[in-house]
Amino acid sequence: MGGSVHCEPEVEESESLRSDANIAGPMTDPVPGPRTESMGADVSRETPPPMDDTPIGRAAQLAVEALGRAGEGLPRPEQTRIMVVANQKGGVGKTTTTVNLAASLALHGGRVLVVDLDPQGNASTALGIDHHAEVPSIYDVLVDSRPLSEVVQPVPDVEGLFCAPATIDLAGAEIELVSLVARESRLQRAIQAYEQPLDYILIDCPPSLGLLTVNALVAGQEVLIPIQCEYYALEGLGQLLRNVDLVRGHLNPALHVSTILLTMYDGRTRLASQVAEEVRTHFGDEVLRTSIPRSVRISEAPSYGQTVLTYDPGSSGALSYLEAAREIALKGVGISYDATHAHIGVQQNDPSMVEGIQ
Repeated sequence: MGGSVHCEPEVEESESLRSDANIAGPMTDPVPGPRTESMGADVSRETPPPMDDTPIGRAAQLAVEALGRAGEGLPRPEQTRIMVVANQKGGVGKTTTTVNLAASLALHGGRVLVVDLDPQGNASTALGIDHHAEVPSIYDVLVDSRPLSEVVQPVPDVEGLFCAPATIDLAGAEIELVSLVARESRLQRAIQAYEQPLDYILIDCPPSLGLLTVNALVAGQEVLIPIQCEYYALEGLGQLLRNVDLVRGHLNPALHVSTILLTMYDGRTRLASQVAEEVRTHFGDEVLRTSIPRSVRISEAPSYGQTVLTYDPGSSGALSYLEAAREIALKGVGISYDATHAHIGVQQNDPSMVEGIQ
């Protein structure tokens, strides 16, 4: 680069950083992935750029801290925790929560399997897993009793993370399952026969309460319900809770709602705070202290076949999912969650950074 440095691109980039719907000021680099910023000809490549003086520097510092915390490791459960991520209301961040929590738990050192039970296959797409019609999938496991080990694929970007993909064939599985023996427990049997060691299994359910979701509820031990911090957030939740009670009473006595996660939290709106307060009042300790912000980065990541953890590790969404995973892991082994060190290096009174942590 020449001796003169133009400032205009820098200004444009800073302005573009404000596009995140839940950030009051600039925070993250608009282009995903690690990269270095040229500081001009008079600055040596050996000289580290200032980390706190610019939006890019702050984002880089957050990314380094996030990945550092992800590598710390967390207590591993004594036995596999099978968590069913369900909410019959669409658009609440169910699939997004499944894949990003799974990636976060894997980055924390766990071995995690995502079971994609949604015929749309969005979880498979977000994890970068091929799921065209000819790929062995969870459909073959449910309908043809194929071993789960034959359909599980490793996720390319995250060590310790695996996926049993969904294909379009799954759209007809509800009808085909009706005539099969033990139609409600076919997924449970497949998981029990799976011999690879796992710390967590996260099951992404379709936004309905049919046989696919029932299979997930029979196979699982815990139900994780994402709730968006918007109007009508609790609409339809009563029916899901009644179904959980029915499955617990007749098919799976161990099933219980263990976790409520607030998603799409916009700290600038009074409505988000009111919804969060209402949910916390109703569900109490089941609600995680960490909430997930409304973030452009979270929305963009699946189109690149990535989770937000690899797409933009310094973003507010990535940091919040890492904290949510940490809280879930500690809660599972009976350790009290301490949010004191959440978002290390961030000023707690900076609304642009901590909107995901309440």
